[in-house]
Amino acid sequence: MSRRITLTGIKPTGRPHVGNLLGAIRPALAIARDPDLQACYFIADYHALTTVRDPEELADRTRDVAATWIACGLDPERVLLYRQSDIPEVFELAWILACFTPKGWMNKAHAYKAAVQENAERGEEDTDAGIDMGVYTYPVLMAADILLFDTDVVPVGKDQKQHVELARDMAQRINHTYGRDLLVLPEADIRDDTATVPGLDGRKMSKSYDNTIPLFVPEKRLKKLCNKIVTDTSPPEAPKDPDTSSVFSLYRQFATPQEAESMAERYRRGIGWGEAKGALFEAMNRALAEPRTRYEELMADPGQIDALLAEGSRRARERARPVLERVRAGIGIDPAR
Repeated sequence: MSRRITLTGIKPTGRPHVGNLLGAIRPALAIARDPDLQACYFIADYHALTTVRDPEELADRTRDVAATWIACGLDPERVLLYRQSDIPEVFELAWILACFTPKGWMNKAHAYKAAVQENAERGEEDTDAGIDMGVYTYPVLMAADILLFDTDVVPVGKDQKQHVELARDMAQRINHTYGRDLLVLPEADIRDDTATVPGLDGRKMSKSYDNTIPLFVPEKRLKKLCNKIVTDTSPPEAPKDPDTSSVFSLYRQFATPQEAESMAERYRRGIGWGEAKGALFEAMNRALAEPRTRYEELMADPGQIDALLAEGSRRARERARPVLERVRAGIGIDPAR
């Protein structure tokens, strides 16, 4: 029995931070270890073009994403790790899908609706002002990313579920039109159990809040960031609830279960925030030291990253071509005719 195919896209629009590690990278690495799944990971550089317009920045962030995931444990020999822009079949399939996608579906896409609402709130007479076709047709390209690899399951958060649903709708419309199963219908694997990772200010760690802890900052900088985490003014001897503490929430993600249990008891007996933050730094730095070294080695040799992505893209195209050929033949665009 062939393995089910799972696919994850990573958009290179910012430096990876601790929230990305805990919310996306670690769960994805767990999937990659599942012997019943064939895991595919792509760096969505053309998706990033909707916001990143500096060529050097886009190239650097793309390598940064690849180096981060590999440094954290992703094995490019066991999974497919490739650059979206290296797979021309994606963009041909995107046009085919666009020809079967009603405009009304795109009108309801979350990103487009949010942009329209922002314009309306600013009092723009034209609520489409500043919205390019890349943003508007974003779900079509996303669907092509998914459908090109006969993807069975796509791990997503609730806010991304719509992309998988639209991909499924597009595939169903094509299959129905031609009376054949030309495209596999993907399913969304909603990750409800993903914990919210607190940032420096206690809110969800996010680049938009400017409250992140970058993954691979030097030790001294990491220690300073840990010390910046907002806490209350309770004295050291006052009991503290580990379940409501941002410091402890981060600590238990990097400590062993035994260490976390022991630290939780210390919180309940009373611990100074300086000591608690020091323990967080030690646990976090211990966990990130080896990946940091590997990341720095990779980023110091861009050619190595490019070679790994090129090999991944070669293997990805081997999987993509038969799918596109099946679709082309099914719709009547067959080179053999």
